[in-house]
Amino acid sequence: MTTVARRTFRSTPHRDAMQTWHVIVDLLTQGKASAARTELLAVAGVAASVIADQAPKDVAIVVTCDGPRTRIYCLYDDDAIDSSNANEDPLGFDPLNGDWRVSLPCLVDDLTWVQGALKKHSGRITARDLDADAAKAADAQPAKAQGLALDPKGFLGS
Repeated sequence: MTTVARRTFRSTPHRDAMQTWHVIVDLLTQGKASAARTELLAVAGVAASVIADQAPKDVAIVVTCDGPRTRIYCLYDDDAIDSSNANEDPLGFDPLNGDWRVSLPCLVDDLTWVQGALKKHSGRITARDLDADAAKAADAQPAKAQGLALDPKGFLGS
């Protein structure tokens, strides 16, 4: 079983999309200068575009490495102003340890150009279809709900 950490960042209007990406990069690199930080900042414009499109609102930016997986979401509008659902705390591990990868959710209409732009700067940072991920999550939801049905006879010992 893979350990997963989740972080939720306040984006627009609390901070613009570019500032949001920079805060995410700070989390991932633990504020340290490194080749990984340079690579993540090289795609800042493309990542900011994905964030501005609100792609990571319901579908995570996924960071994998030789350790735990990290899922990053963004809050927008009133949710971004009210910080109660945000969690921007540092991680207790290095999310870019070893063979790391970052996968950005992307609107299907922008997927081709985003993938091409990312490829120019990095082989580790990619984009995937936001709609495909959302559909998978929706399909999984009813199955989970069915698995949580209460059996009163079993509960009461009858």
